[in-house]
Amino acid sequence: MENKDIFISSFEKHCDSFIKMKDDSTFVDKMLFIIEICQKTIKANSTIFFAGNGGSAADAQHAAAELMVRFYKNRKPVKSVSLTTDTSILTAISNDFGYEHIFSRQLEGLGKENDLLIAISTSGNSPSIINLLEKARQMHIVSVGLTGENGGKMRSLCDYPLFFPSDDTPRIQEMHGFFIHFLCQCIEQNL
Repeated sequence: MENKDIFISSFEKHCDSFIKMKDDSTFVDKMLFIIEICQKTIKANSTIFFAGNGGSAADAQHAAAELMVRFYKNRKPVKSVSLTTDTSILTAISNDFGYEHIFSRQLEGLGKENDLLIAISTSGNSPSIINLLEKARQMHIVSVGLTGENGGKMRSLCDYPLFFPSDDTPRIQEMHGFFIHFLCQCIEQNL
């Protein structure tokens, strides 16, 4: 397959996924409701935590940075933490407790009731994310799950799961990236 063919195929899959997302009014309503939850969390002076593995770890870090620093304009920082960024903590937890606890241990130490967790997993089955969601439930921390159309094990563990309409990892990640930017834009406009 030629590079141009790969481009056209990937672009068409990207557009198809985004059109499905836009045309699903139930999905759009859920997305808007989750944005309202984020805005209420910020108004309550609580923290939004983000977590994910691999590409989703990068998305978690990206989201926390956009909220803490700025998106389009200079404004008050939003209390946001990516649980994916401290290598000393991540490696210590992995070594002492096991990799599947890298996020749940941090949430236990940093989180409190009325905070918000946004967990990101394209498959919905990552053990570190599953443990994190279980810990959030124990701590009465509201959880949002960004995942693919299947939802995996996250389906039953998130307070507010958001199933993006694809089973193709790159397409799911592209839609997660869009949601993160949309979230940041809405939050910033309403601060």
